[in-house]
Amino acid sequence: MMSSHFLLAQQPVIDTTGVVKIDTVTPPISTEVIVGDITITGNKKTKVFILLREIPFRTGETYPLSVLLQKFEDARRQLMNTTLFHTVVVAAKNFEGNKINITVNVKERWYLFPVPYLKPVDRNLNQWIIEQKASLSRVNYGAKVLYNNATGRNDKFNLYLVSGYTRQVSFSYDRLYIDKALKWGMKIGFATGKNREMNYNTINDKQVFLKDENSYVRNSTSLYSELTYRRAIRTRHSFGISYYKEKVADTIITLNPDYFKGGRNGISFPTIFYNMTYYDLDYIPYPTKGYAAQVSVSKGGINNIINIWQLQVRGSGSWPVAPKMFFNLNVYGGIKLPFKQPYFNRRFLGYGDTFIQGYEYYVIDGVAGGYAKATLTRELLNFSIRIPPIKKGKEAERIPVRIFGKIYGNTGYAHNPEPGDNRLSNQMLYSGGFGIDILTFYDVTFKLEWTFNQLGQNGIFVHRKSVF
Repeated sequence: MMSSHFLLAQQPVIDTTGVVKIDTVTPPISTEVIVGDITITGNKKTKVFILLREIPFRTGETYPLSVLLQKFEDARRQLMNTTLFHTVVVAAKNFEGNKINITVNVKERWYLFPVPYLKPVDRNLNQWIIEQKASLSRVNYGAKVLYNNATGRNDKFNLYLVSGYTRQVSFSYDRLYIDKALKWGMKIGFATGKNREMNYNTINDKQVFLKDENSYVRNSTSLYSELTYRRAIRTRHSFGISYYKEKVADTIITLNPDYFKGGRNGISFPTIFYNMTYYDLDYIPYPTKGYAAQVSVSKGGINNIINIWQLQVRGSGSWPVAPKMFFNLNVYGGIKLPFKQPYFNRRFLGYGDTFIQGYEYYVIDGVAGGYAKATLTRELLNFSIRIPPIKKGKEAERIPVRIFGKIYGNTGYAHNPEPGDNRLSNQMLYSGGFGIDILTFYDVTFKLEWTFNQLGQNGIFVHRKSVF
């Protein structure tokens, strides 16, 4: 986690190095104070109103000093959780009678990343390295442009030009606010691609692939438009519509007639969806205290070719239990209706970030179920690596590094009314293990885990960390 803090003192002065100098004594903590001017510094690109949107107090409001002190910390936390800044300092600038003037100093991150793109296509690094022998033929390569805070309004523009295993072009633009009241936003995206190899079935809880060196076996196109609403600070609602089109080679349907419904080799359908996310965390990229929740409801298709209702619920809670130690509980539940779905819609556990630790080499198809993950974590090391400045007069950069040790346990279940030659669905699954998490620059978190499952298997697994 990046270094940041808040301070409160009577008549403090913040010099150019960020040091707070106290001239007089802080008034009693129960004193009623009026919020005076709020001065923003350090924001070379980010618009002032974007920062003020995250601050839970306004000029002219009155609070007991103790309450305002806590709101200083809330403001610091909210600004850090925008992921726009390396550091944030919220502090009293000076007192004018019972009025307190406040300063907010931020240090902005880099926002533009035009970088090469290189990523294995398999579900996780373990599957690519162990089962696919780190084959370069199963790697996507190309270029990507990630432009965060593109206009200074906390908006995001992403462009991907991908070749290799998948030929794909995609872009998305997310603007958090489009109205003067800073409540409504929008997001749009488009992707089109084609593959020479694709997963067409699951046998013995493993993905089965077909590859054609001479032609593409899958073509797909998707686009979406989304309207977001964020009335306060912690909760965000989104309403949207998407369109998806996919066509596969006739060989796929011959091998698995149930890939699409009715033995079709192509589908196209719209989806309407609603998402709600709630974050009350000390630090979203790696929370040690607080709660988060996500609810998603969608309806795909308007006829019997594609007809699916989906509900997904995720929750996460973190509680400090001792100095530098915290407990985390992470839960997920989902259901797809009606239960009878083609293979295309039966992917459940083991895809993306929805997985049970210790079962990384498997997929568990189904239409209902979920998991619970419990973790006890302790911080082991917290240091930074100094990088000398490129130009004289520039401030040296520091790469923060935090290392955590942990033990954990998982349990999960997936209901599949048509399991076929798969045995991991329709039974309770268990796993547990220990590992380390490494949190470093720009919220990158690596997880190294040694996990044991109920099949008697164990191994070392590598993951990237997300809130859920």
